[in-house]
Amino acid sequence: MKVLITEEFLVRSIQEEFHFLYPHLKLEFFRQPHHPYDGSPLTDRVHPDTPIDEIRDIHCAAWIDMGAQITATGLEQQFAHLLGLSAQVFRKSGSIWLQTTDTDDRTLGDLEAAGRFQAPAANIPDIDLNEQT
Repeated sequence: MKVLITEEFLVRSIQEEFHFLYPHLKLEFFRQPHHPYDGSPLTDRVHPDTPIDEIRDIHCAAWIDMGAQITATGLEQQFAHLLGLSAQVFRKSGSIWLQTTDTDDRTLGDLEAAGRFQAPAANIPDIDLNEQT
C-alpha cells in the first residue's frame, strides 16, 4: 500500500494512516535522524499536530510504500530519502511501545504479527512447592 504524503499533512495524519494499517505498530517522527538499529531519544519526538512542512528537509510530495513486505528500516529510509523526515517504527509489547531497533530488518507484516501476539499467562500452581510435608 502506497500513501501520498504532501506538505499539507500533519504528523498526526501520517501516524493515523499507519496505525489504521498496523494497529499494533506506531510511527513516530523525530527532529534528528538515526541509523538503522539505533533508537531515537523520546525527548526529540515531534508533536503530532506539527505540519510536516516545518520538520522536513526535502520539500516535495512523495509516495511512501507502507506495504506489509517493507521492513521497518525500509520504511524509515523512504521517509528520510524522499521527504527528509526522521521516522521510527514502534511495536506494541503488552502495554508498552518499543522502538524496533533490534528488529529493524523485519517486515511491517511480521512486526504487526509479533505485536498482535499475546503470550498466555503462566500457569502457576496455588501451592507452595517449598512447603515441608
